[in-house]
Amino acid sequence: MPELTERTTTRPELARDLGVSHAAAVVVGTIIGSGIFLVPAEMMQAVGSAKLVYLAWLVGGLLSFFGALTYAELGAMKPQAGGEYVYVRDAYGPLGGFLYAWTWFVIAKPASVASIATGLVRILGTFSIFSFFPTNVVATPFAITWGQLVAIAAAILISLLNYIGVKKAGEFQLVFTVLKVAIILGIVFVCFSGGGSAPGRGWSNFAGTFTGAKGGIAGFMAALVAALWAYDGWNDLNMVAGEVKRPERNIPIALIAGVGTVGVLYALVNAGVQYVLPASVIAASPRPASDAVALIMGRMGASIVSAGMAISMLVTLNGTIMSGARVPFAVARDGYFFSALAEVHPRFHTPSVAIVLQAIMSIALLLLGGNFRQLFSLAIFAEWLFYMIAGSTVFVFRWRDPNAPRPYRMFGYPLVPAVFIAVAAALLYYTFRSDWPNSLYGLLVILAGVPVFAWFRRQRQAEMGA
Repeated sequence: MPELTERTTTRPELARDLGVSHAAAVVVGTIIGSGIFLVPAEMMQAVGSAKLVYLAWLVGGLLSFFGALTYAELGAMKPQAGGEYVYVRDAYGPLGGFLYAWTWFVIAKPASVASIATGLVRILGTFSIFSFFPTNVVATPFAITWGQLVAIAAAILISLLNYIGVKKAGEFQLVFTVLKVAIILGIVFVCFSGGGSAPGRGWSNFAGTFTGAKGGIAGFMAALVAALWAYDGWNDLNMVAGEVKRPERNIPIALIAGVGTVGVLYALVNAGVQYVLPASVIAASPRPASDAVALIMGRMGASIVSAGMAISMLVTLNGTIMSGARVPFAVARDGYFFSALAEVHPRFHTPSVAIVLQAIMSIALLLLGGNFRQLFSLAIFAEWLFYMIAGSTVFVFRWRDPNAPRPYRMFGYPLVPAVFIAVAAALLYYTFRSDWPNSLYGLLVILAGVPVFAWFRRQRQAEMGA
């Protein structure tokens, strides 16, 4: 009988089922979504030349790589579910950690899920068979289109996959990330192998300009924001650190190799597109990669690229949903959020309630509507604010706990994290200036977490006192 009591009262825990290949697939597969296929036009509109577009890609890639190096040390040192929440909590106290978790739960992750699902529908809508997506299913009390329903269905299906096991979600991530990389390399091969004979194609495009660009520092920062959106997701692995095997080894390997791989792939794709399309055409194209392949292979080629983009975005959606649910789970386990969110499914060993609630929050955003730009603008300011704060914790831990076990010590300390934090601060400044309504809304959401934290802290103290 005592054995039965022990078994029935043991709290289910998350399972460490993700190997190094799964972890690397989380990094690569989550980063490479729609961004590389869609944002080259926005970047060209912002800076107006291939050279400056490449500079924005380079700066964005280096900033993301510096962040990955910083997070590699933090993740190996504190391999717990929640990632940045754990770092901010341990460095700056429970209020700071809660505000991070609150922001991710209320705005950043639901907006990311919604923007990816919206982008997926946007890509599928290029196929004639899905031309009905903009049609309303219902018109009252507010309009809901077929496209919104498809986006909602995608969010639900991928949430269900994560509900039934992190290993299943990790295997899905690995298989389709390999397929995604193969598609990207295929696009690059097509662009360079068939793009040099006709007028308008060739190396001369790299010296071309788009005269209607925004230009200046503001234009470059706008291009950098677009590049960083394409790189977004490199931090998601740290959120599932509690389910990675040998995290002290596998997290640094996956982060460094993953972000480096993405940087190379992005440079190749951008080069292929610019080899085929002049700067003015890129700026005017909503889907530059598809248009570049279509010039060489015709409509069938563009359709293949669009299908690849759809697959790519499903993989990104999987990684985003997988990582996002671990943040409210972690803060709930500390007693500062609804206790139900701290539950681990006894059979699947996943944060099942947190996954369901995250899906509901994302569906609410999808029902409210909004275009691609509005959704990612809603998340980008809040995300980079906490990237900056979480990155700064490496200085706190090095100063406060100099002798603590560090399975991985980052290369370039203290310069690398200092540059990461400084550039993130500059990015936040220009993001706020260029899109202050969404940025201000994000700040208000963060501050709204202060009274929420106070309420949960009182509840926690009352329970401990009882």
